[in-house]
Amino acid sequence: MRWFVFVVLLFVWSVASNAGEVFLIPENNPKPIYPPALHRAGITGNVRVRFMAHANGSVSKVSILQSDHPDFAEATRVAIAQWRFKPWTVESDKPEEQEVIAPMIFGFDVYLPLHLNQRLKALRCRDLNEALANTPEHEWIDSAAFHYVRAYLSNAFSTATLPTERRLSLIADMNRKVPIIIRQCSNNPVSSYVRFLPEDIRQLL
Repeated sequence: MRWFVFVVLLFVWSVASNAGEVFLIPENNPKPIYPPALHRAGITGNVRVRFMAHANGSVSKVSILQSDHPDFAEATRVAIAQWRFKPWTVESDKPEEQEVIAPMIFGFDVYLPLHLNQRLKALRCRDLNEALANTPEHEWIDSAAFHYVRAYLSNAFSTATLPTERRLSLIADMNRKVPIIIRQCSNNPVSSYVRFLPEDIRQLL
């Protein structure tokens, strides 16, 4: 719910040119962990990874073909190294190993509520205050209220409408002001949460 890492196996083919292919059935395929600092900053990106799947279900030779950020690459490498597939029997049409290329997409929720901006506008400070009552200050930045603002800015606009640099700048400004926003909400429980967001963000909501 907080974020997503989308994984699709794009191409699967055998290393042996004369061998057939195996339909890989995942048994343990943990998703990469979205680096918290990049998530907070609103940084999204893609990774293309190559690895070898073996008949015993294990994987090896994990290599990053392309990555939009080194931390995305490392998160992908760590996750893929743990992947396991259902073992298969090596036969004439089933090779001992297969090479796989897969994309990983690091981004915000794709199934956000409709009219998320309206839901944010409806959020009252008293509800936010209650949600964060027992939350340490250093964790405020990761609360749902701020996560959904980042998600809205990331998903609701094209890069032509809201260029990436501008979006990241808006998120960075909000992140810096999180303690101020929370304290203002604490002093104004009946007010709308978005009232205390930076003006440029309010205009986009």
